[in-house]
Amino acid sequence: MSKIACVMTNMFEDSEYTSPLKAFQDKGHEVVVIGSESGKEIEGKNGEAKTKVDVGIEDANASDYDALFIPGGFSPDILRADDQFVEFSKHFILKDKPVFAICHGPQLLITADVLHGRKLTGFKSILMDLRHAGANVFDEEVVVCGNLVTSRTPDDLEAFNRESVKQLQ
Repeated sequence: MSKIACVMTNMFEDSEYTSPLKAFQDKGHEVVVIGSESGKEIEGKNGEAKTKVDVGIEDANASDYDALFIPGGFSPDILRADDQFVEFSKHFILKDKPVFAICHGPQLLITADVLHGRKLTGFKSILMDLRHAGANVFDEEVVVCGNLVTSRTPDDLEAFNRESVKQLQ
């Protein structure tokens, strides 16, 4: 089974964390929350989901994980300001490991400068940013480009979860 790094901080989109988390765990995969500080409690922007950071980014080694999961909300925009999260995320694309990013999740990958020529989608407000990063952008519920799975909103979670889990088989 796969060990999945989930990078996030406060203000993540609650369902975009909890729904994929359940889908991954139901298939026996382990999800490890990587945040700014180990043991710190973080909360979703709607106040519906709370979790603790399992591993602080300073202690996280990307090579210890099989896949990367980036929930949306405001969290990815906050994380992209921290070079440690940017470099951590970049590893997964460069090493051809599965990456699952929903809604605003691709913002972290924009900053990592790894989207040129890739096909993907995201929340409506970041589509132009994705184009400027060199991505081929589609307005579809889920876009799979090799090892990269992206979706737009919580409405797309069923398709996002299905395609993400498929990448781990």
